[in-house]
Amino acid sequence: MSLQRLFRLCSFFGLDPKSLILNARGVSSFLRDLRRYNQMGGPTAFRISFRDMRPCLSDRYAAAGTFHSHYFHQDLWAARKIFERRPHKHLDVGSRLDGFVAHVLAFMPVTVLDLRPLEADVEGLLFVRDDATSMSHFDDNSIDSLSSLNVAEHFGLGRYSDAVDPNGCFQFMSALERVLSPGGRLYFSVPIGRERVEFNAHRVFGVETVLSSFPRLTVVSFSFVDDDGQFHKDVDPAEVPRSEYACGLFEFTKAPAVTASVA
Repeated sequence: MSLQRLFRLCSFFGLDPKSLILNARGVSSFLRDLRRYNQMGGPTAFRISFRDMRPCLSDRYAAAGTFHSHYFHQDLWAARKIFERRPHKHLDVGSRLDGFVAHVLAFMPVTVLDLRPLEADVEGLLFVRDDATSMSHFDDNSIDSLSSLNVAEHFGLGRYSDAVDPNGCFQFMSALERVLSPGGRLYFSVPIGRERVEFNAHRVFGVETVLSSFPRLTVVSFSFVDDDGQFHKDVDPAEVPRSEYACGLFEFTKAPAVTASVA
């Protein structure tokens, strides 16, 4: 059995082997610091009690931060696009509230759509509970600025209480295409690479599969985050190298409807 498969098997039972290894590495340092802290005394209110201990064992080995994350790059990419365009309204479907949505709320209101309930009293945040495979609350061609980041890959797998449906992700993409207004923008991301479903976590799409799922839309720009977490800005979708689990960042628009001229 490969190491990767072993890690996945452990994850199935709620175990994280990588965290266990890193935490084991930090035990001796934790115990040393614990003893030193106790010996040094200090204010009574901050004396150590067993009841209140909360060991953090691996942080000493981590860097100050990381930029090698799909979420970091995609949230910043989409937020910058929206900030530059400054639409009057923005609708997001299912993206991270504590990432992308928070970025956009810093400069404009955001309406969030999700199948699951949300209780939040956040200035500028409006919530709509709806099934995004139909987006029944929204008319055709009605949304000028729209986003869905690392969401479509989950549809139809039952992970988030949605109905199991192998075509759920494509129904969702059709709904996004339907509600986007002519001249509007859709900011859309999914995992890209070797096509597969890793049930029930997510799917991974080929770039061409994504493009063909939006037949009425045109690509304005495309960027991606590669398997190593490196961001590649404004590239040709056809030039994405072979990947296992990258992240495709698609900016789409819809052409205005063509009206017949009167002779």
